[in-house]
Amino acid sequence: MTQTVTQDWDVFRDLIRSKVSPVTWQTWLAALEDVGSEPPNLRLAAPSEFHLKWVIDKHLGVLTEAATGIWGPGARVELLAHTPEVTVDLQDDWSAPEPSIQLVRHRPGDSAPIKSTRLLNRYRFDEFVVGPSNRFAHAAAMAVAEQPGQHYNPLFIYGAAGLGKTHLLNAVGHHALELNPDAVVRYVSSENFFNEFIEGIRKKQMAEFKARYRTIDVLLLDDVQFFEGKEQILEEFFHTFNDLYETGKQMVLSSDRHPKNLAKLDDRVRSRFEWGLLTDIQAPDVETRLAILRKNTAGSAHEYPEDVLEFIASNVSDNIRELEGALTRVTAYATLHGESISLATTRDVLQDLISDGSTRPVTPTDIMQSTAAAFGFSHEELVSPGRKAPLARARQIAMYLVREHSSLSLPKIGALFGGRDHTTVLYAIEKVKGLLKTDHETFEQVTALSQDLRIRPQ
Repeated sequence: MTQTVTQDWDVFRDLIRSKVSPVTWQTWLAALEDVGSEPPNLRLAAPSEFHLKWVIDKHLGVLTEAATGIWGPGARVELLAHTPEVTVDLQDDWSAPEPSIQLVRHRPGDSAPIKSTRLLNRYRFDEFVVGPSNRFAHAAAMAVAEQPGQHYNPLFIYGAAGLGKTHLLNAVGHHALELNPDAVVRYVSSENFFNEFIEGIRKKQMAEFKARYRTIDVLLLDDVQFFEGKEQILEEFFHTFNDLYETGKQMVLSSDRHPKNLAKLDDRVRSRFEWGLLTDIQAPDVETRLAILRKNTAGSAHEYPEDVLEFIASNVSDNIRELEGALTRVTAYATLHGESISLATTRDVLQDLISDGSTRPVTPTDIMQSTAAAFGFSHEELVSPGRKAPLARARQIAMYLVREHSSLSLPKIGALFGGRDHTTVLYAIEKVKGLLKTDHETFEQVTALSQDLRIRPQ
């Protein structure tokens, strides 16, 4: 570039920067490179195909307006993407599901195969923040974990999604095993219980199914509302419940509703849910949300100003899952751009989550369609068995967004994506969470899709 062209280029960038938010500039526009511009014809390259598509869709108007302002009405902006270097995909890391399970040891003298507890490792009592909204449920869960089968059997925990029911069920399992390593503990979603039951019928292995669930010391069954209207599984569960109860085994059950509101449930099953202790979990108040954020940021390499935590706690109130997702995005932005965390940046990064009357509800279908389109795939491809990297990456980001923006459980998300197991969904979510903090492109993709889903016109 000549000196004059270089000066005009700097003015062009400064003008664009003045017209967009700092996060938009840093995320989408600062990375555009001049690749042979000859004003008034600008030739700019984006770092990836996804980046290019997003800039064309969202920011081409700003670029054209700035170019016209500097070089006149004849200015033209051409955008293209850098051609990625040829790489050899030695391992499709995106498609490698990791079962998030633990193995429980044998009983002394037991010759049966090693069984999986299927407990989620990070959900323990130490990680559970107690507040007025969940104090009673926490105390009851702790009591049954310390003395399984002695109190509150079954313990039935109900409440909306994302409030900590799954966390408490897993915490009971972990704590029970810490106190009695020989205990047989199993966490299972009702959907997986149902699927195992169907598989048992199909393979004529019902004896194994019954033995698996009727010899458990602590059964942790999540989302029992899934049983509504399913007569065969209700019959099987009725007998499993009776066997465990009569032999003094502990059951902890969860649901999104009080048993009385499970209208399509067999009366005899519903009545058994009410034999023990019922307790609900409400949405956390602002003090509890603030305590959750403080706990999650303790020991972090970043410094979180108090006004940032208060802002997130005050504006993200629906559930804990969304609260933690908001914190992850703010942290990821600061990490990827080498910036300190401030209130201004937080407002900008979370503009899609802050309700100001211009946002709209997001459905899983919206998320799947938007994500598939953004990556150049169809909805059918997104839910297909295909596991190659670009498709698997799009699918995992879609799973993460569905989890963050909806109340669906892991099994239900797996069902939406072609009947995948809940451990595959969990792996995808944890994978994307990790990459948000280390991979600029993933951060861009997730942020762009989140903002587009929330803010686009209804």
